[in-house]
Amino acid sequence: MRNTIRLARLLSVCVVIVLLAGLLSACGGGGAQPAKEMPKIKLGVQPWLGYGPWWVAEEKGYFKDHGLEVEVVDFTWDQDMTAALASGKLDVESVATNAVIAMVNQGVDVQAFLLLDASSEADAILAPKDMASVKDLKGKQVAFEAGSTSELLLSYALSEAGMTMADVEAVPMAAADAGAALIAGKVDVAVTYEPYISAALRDQDKYGILYTAAEKPGLISDVMIAKRDFIKENPAVFSALALAWGDAINFLRDNPDDGGKIIADAVGSPMDEFKVAFEGVQVFDLAENKQQLEGPFLETFTTVGEIMKGINPDEIKEVPDPKTIITAEFVQEKGK
Repeated sequence: MRNTIRLARLLSVCVVIVLLAGLLSACGGGGAQPAKEMPKIKLGVQPWLGYGPWWVAEEKGYFKDHGLEVEVVDFTWDQDMTAALASGKLDVESVATNAVIAMVNQGVDVQAFLLLDASSEADAILAPKDMASVKDLKGKQVAFEAGSTSELLLSYALSEAGMTMADVEAVPMAAADAGAALIAGKVDVAVTYEPYISAALRDQDKYGILYTAAEKPGLISDVMIAKRDFIKENPAVFSALALAWGDAINFLRDNPDDGGKIIADAVGSPMDEFKVAFEGVQVFDLAENKQQLEGPFLETFTTVGEIMKGINPDEIKEVPDPKTIITAEFVQEKGK
């Protein structure tokens, strides 16, 4: 009888232990620790078509699908966006490859974790149609945004023509305003990108495209960057961002009209102009990212750096080793 009572008590204790273990497990107790909650992310963009998949990701809920809370923050000037990242007001930033090289030379410890796009005809020098070549820019007022892809394109075009920036009269201006300033007669030449190229050339035939980034494939490209320490502290965030980007690219390719409208609305471009302009932009899915970031883009990065150093050796004193600046760690999985 006594053994029976002991057995009953033992069984009761076991039941209680099992129940408590279940409760602790459900509450995240026990030996396993709860997963680290991902921080809210502020993501910087500008009204450039190559950044369009981020608006698609926001609209279609792909950030949330991968456990992210993301605030997409719009900027007009490159310098304001890069300053926001450097000061900690942004967590991640969509930025031109040349800007990354400039930031590293300025002592900002950033790393690129995603290749967004490459531009050909979507970055251009606009001029009166009676200008026959880049040499005709000598002595002319040229509007462009300092530190942006526009300055890189202009500098490269001038160097190829045996000229330098000293041969033109620089007029610093946001890329969003340069084309309009040209059409209004405020400057002689403008350097800008889509959708501002199409907007400037709409319904007029006095001005045209003098030179595009297609003259030097790979010269104009964009990547996603963050401070190196932030990446190390939050690897799950960057895997999730890559997956959201991949999902957005897949949606855009499967639904070009619906995806295109999201981007066109975000940048303020009529749909017919967007379709033409977007043909000059290549965006990269995750499989293409892996292939590029582990091979061809490393060479592209160095090429852009050498061009920048040749054009402006006082500011670009060294071309960073791309293997220390670029990581393919977060593009190993394909989006849905």
